[in-house]
Amino acid sequence: MAYVSRMAAIDGRSGYCNSNSTFYSKRKPAPLPANETLDVTTFISARAHHGTIAYIDASTGRRLTFSDVWRAVESVTSSLADYGLRKGDVVLLLSPNSIFFPIVCLSVMSLGAIITTTNPLNTNREINKQIANSKPVLAFTISELLPKLADSNLPIVLIGSGTGKGKIVSTLEEMMKKEPNQNRVKERVTQDDTATLLYSSGTTGESKGVISSHRNLIAMVQTVLGRFQLEDNQQTFLCTVPMFHIYGLVAFATGLIASGATVVVLSKFDIHEMLSAIGTYKVSYLPLVPPILVALVNNADQIRKKYDFGNLKWVLCGGAPLSKELTEGFMEKYPGVTIMQGYGLTESTGIGASTDTLEESRRYGTAGKLSANMEAKIVDPDTGKALPVNRTGELWLKGPTVMKGYFSNPEATSSTLDSTGWLRTGDLCYIDEDGFIFVVDRLKELIKYKGYQVPPAELEALLLTHPDIDDCAVIPFPDKDVGQFPMAYVMRKSGSNLSEKGIMDFVSTQVAPYKRIRKVAFIGSIPKNPSGKILRKDLIQLATSKL
Repeated sequence: MAYVSRMAAIDGRSGYCNSNSTFYSKRKPAPLPANETLDVTTFISARAHHGTIAYIDASTGRRLTFSDVWRAVESVTSSLADYGLRKGDVVLLLSPNSIFFPIVCLSVMSLGAIITTTNPLNTNREINKQIANSKPVLAFTISELLPKLADSNLPIVLIGSGTGKGKIVSTLEEMMKKEPNQNRVKERVTQDDTATLLYSSGTTGESKGVISSHRNLIAMVQTVLGRFQLEDNQQTFLCTVPMFHIYGLVAFATGLIASGATVVVLSKFDIHEMLSAIGTYKVSYLPLVPPILVALVNNADQIRKKYDFGNLKWVLCGGAPLSKELTEGFMEKYPGVTIMQGYGLTESTGIGASTDTLEESRRYGTAGKLSANMEAKIVDPDTGKALPVNRTGELWLKGPTVMKGYFSNPEATSSTLDSTGWLRTGDLCYIDEDGFIFVVDRLKELIKYKGYQVPPAELEALLLTHPDIDDCAVIPFPDKDVGQFPMAYVMRKSGSNLSEKGIMDFVSTQVAPYKRIRKVAFIGSIPKNPSGKILRKDLIQLATSKL
């Protein structure tokens, strides 16, 4: 009876329920398995699909069929079990994108062991810090990255060819050749067991290990499949984003293999290799971060003359909302290609909101509608009160993809997850009357000028309308008189002589006095994480290092 009453109180347009101040997803619910004894690898492999080629190496053209992949997973799983890997053990994967990346992840998780990934660009110090925190018992890496594990004393399985110093116990190739042991005793793995330990981007502070369960990943897979509806015809995705990051892991190392789609893998991002692969492999879906989308628009004439976009139908963009100018500019330059956007966090297994059609993407500036099975609240950061439609506050999310917590960090867990499972995203947002989420800014990144709150994203969006600015970032600069004031890091277009004063004057005529930019520095490129978020803490450190 209470459920019927709540449903009656939900607004059909916005999804907002007056009785509990909660927004409900308007997407078709994604079905979730009731069987508690289930790991994500088994769940994915059991799905019926009609695909033939699972992965293609963009550089070499090497292909893995779906039967190749699942045979390899069985063999590697058997090898790991024989080695002594058990449920709950942590395995470190230090590797660039590879057609073998998913095989390692799926094999580890099928045993109930936990996969933790790290950025190959990280320093030895950063990698050792993650090793000290996550305590892996085994590492997979390539020969070129062996020096980064030199101080760890970890047993290593080598991916690919090559040699080097380290405690190498086997190679992935040897493991893949092993005849699967059909008689091995399998440990009971439940949906609630931990599957991955990914480290959040740390845009505003120390990186933390995010604990995601098999249930989280299963719900993610179902959401991905429901969003793209790929079962009816063969589609090809180009993996341009790092698989060690939640974006890449969600889509390419786990989610899409359940659909029968083909994934073309770039080992490292190179825009010319990416553009060439679109035509060579008849790519239909292209995931991007906003800076690459900007490059495609700015250089569209040369790109269209040189590269084949005949099969490209969808561009998937995440990391930051897209402006009207960028969205329309792209669609004008690349007719027939639709932009889809997404919003998610490592803490929500990459799931949160999305635009799934051209019409939805034309709600400019939106992060999209709530993903299937998700609920949201907009909470006033000062009072803790849940707010209705078109009111700005912190976005809270709840659903089957929300993490279990932070690894060995109960304080951070309790400050991010409340006792009923609500995830505090740290993003200032509002949800409009049609259920679209708009991200105003990061809560922790607001600049406080004389008590006024200044959202950096607002000033960045304004700066990007200047014809001589390619990219920018706005940060808080400390000041004893006003607390903080906005400072801009600006990447000028080639050949531009735009001055600091010119930038400050441009902004001052278009914003309230407290929002004016009072300091400018020019920079060759804006530092960003793999999902396209500005690393403001790096710029703040740069700006304040001489104080």
